[in-house]
Amino acid sequence: MNEPDQSVATCAQMIDPFGRTVSYLRVSVTDRCDFRCVYCMAEDMTFLPKRDVLSLEELDRLCSAFVAKGVRKLRLTGGEPLVRKNIMQLFRSLGRHLESGALEELTVTTNGSQLARHAAELADCGVKRINVSIDTLDHDKFKKITRWGDLGRVMEGLRAAQKAGLAVKINAVALKGVNEHEIETMMTWAHGEGMDITFIETMPLGEISEDRTDQYLPLSLVRQRLQERFTLSDIPYKTGGPARYVEVAETGGRLGFITPLTHNFCESCNRVRVTCTGTLYMCLGQDDAADLRAPLRASESDDLLNTAIDEAITRKPKGHDFVIERQSSKPSVARHMSVTGG
Repeated sequence: MNEPDQSVATCAQMIDPFGRTVSYLRVSVTDRCDFRCVYCMAEDMTFLPKRDVLSLEELDRLCSAFVAKGVRKLRLTGGEPLVRKNIMQLFRSLGRHLESGALEELTVTTNGSQLARHAAELADCGVKRINVSIDTLDHDKFKKITRWGDLGRVMEGLRAAQKAGLAVKINAVALKGVNEHEIETMMTWAHGEGMDITFIETMPLGEISEDRTDQYLPLSLVRQRLQERFTLSDIPYKTGGPARYVEVAETGGRLGFITPLTHNFCESCNRVRVTCTGTLYMCLGQDDAADLRAPLRASESDDLLNTAIDEAITRKPKGHDFVIERQSSKPSVARHMSVTGG
């Protein structure tokens, strides 16, 4: 008798100790990036040896195990996911779970630098919408924030994505003294181009050359400022992530806020993250983790992998430990965002 296909086998849902069903997986396919954003990583980053990084086949098998366990939304992240060699092979392979109905959505978060050449194929693989990280519309400031980025190239990627029929959401990290006076402009630009936009508070992840206490801009203040000129109405719209959305009457567009510091979203967390080395983090803001690479490589069967995942979910914490304090320059979590995945 043939063995059941592990990639489509139906397993029990993943339910954490607080009764939350884990249905959303974010997978970092690489820690490498062609930008060096000042709030994310140091300019002289040392990246992981390639032998430590899961192969595309291993990433497919790992993602498929989670889909079999009830993950309905899968997001590929980095670093910059689209710089990973042959990454479209993984998107195309994972698209089979969309076709079978096991997976509701396959998405990606990107800096947009590689979108012009990949957008059409992403759409062909079943990707319907993408998140693109842009923190400023000023070309010189964009170069300063990203250190290596070219805003013109990113804008070309946005046009290619929309031409391919992909829905685009802009993600922008709110940075005090850097882009705080552009927030209104960015919102009206995004809405004018038919794109949602979400602002994100800077997160205390990893050692960087900047002082995050100088970067931190609470989104409660951002919203207060916007409400002086715009009518913001809370709406129940959800994408599966942590953003809380409002509708802006004057633009007709949606605006999201991701507030890990001023108003955390832990009570409804349905997410876990896997790094490109196969380390499962049950919470972005905690260091507790589980090694999935060892059981993945120990056997061609997924039994050991499934056991490791099940055990890890029992340790998913109630909430994170994010805090930015003037008294301490140390990040709440030592690893960089590029390691865990945005």
